[in-house]
Amino acid sequence: MSGAVAARGRIDKRQAILNAAFTIFARAGYAQAAVDMIAAEAGVAKATVYSHFGDKENLLREAIAASADQALADNLSAIDQLADRGTDLRATLEGVGLRLLQCYCDDRSWALRRLLSAEINQFPDLLDIIHTRAADRITETLADRFARLTVTGRLHTPDPLLAAEQFFALLTGPMDKRARLGTCHVPDAELRALSRAAVRTFLQAFTRKPTEIA
Repeated sequence: MSGAVAARGRIDKRQAILNAAFTIFARAGYAQAAVDMIAAEAGVAKATVYSHFGDKENLLREAIAASADQALADNLSAIDQLADRGTDLRATLEGVGLRLLQCYCDDRSWALRRLLSAEINQFPDLLDIIHTRAADRITETLADRFARLTVTGRLHTPDPLLAAEQFFALLTGPMDKRARLGTCHVPDAELRALSRAAVRTFLQAFTRKPTEIA
């Protein structure tokens, strides 16, 4: 076996273990999730799990980090729509809002939030992993897009980071009640309506009124 093939196999096994670990931790909780359960889910030997991650506690952190990385990629892909300066801003924001809501309501995202809620007292650093690897970077990227739109006069955001935080709040604020922590499906039509309402409120707050334009 060539070195490249061996390395690819090791990466594939590591990813399989991370996926399995997240599934088992989310389903059973940390205390009840046994390493042999994770190994069986991943289709590897128990010793292979230990050789990759050392112990169950480290595996939990790595599984959370991997989920955060995936959430980051998905959300940044949604925000990338704001890079197109030639489109209608309201329509673009509504599209971005819908994509962000779809990311927020993804089954894995709900599972991640439920897992964090269950384990945060025992592992408070898990929240730091989520913020440093995903949440803060997503908000900062959206703030950067808002800052650029402000420079071109399409938005008025004296504090783009605050504007980004409030945009997310307008989008996600209703979701916990409607989705009940992911146990109730929210159809795309309802997500589109929520995005339109959020964008309408956001633009009322963060666009210049005609009397404010010199």
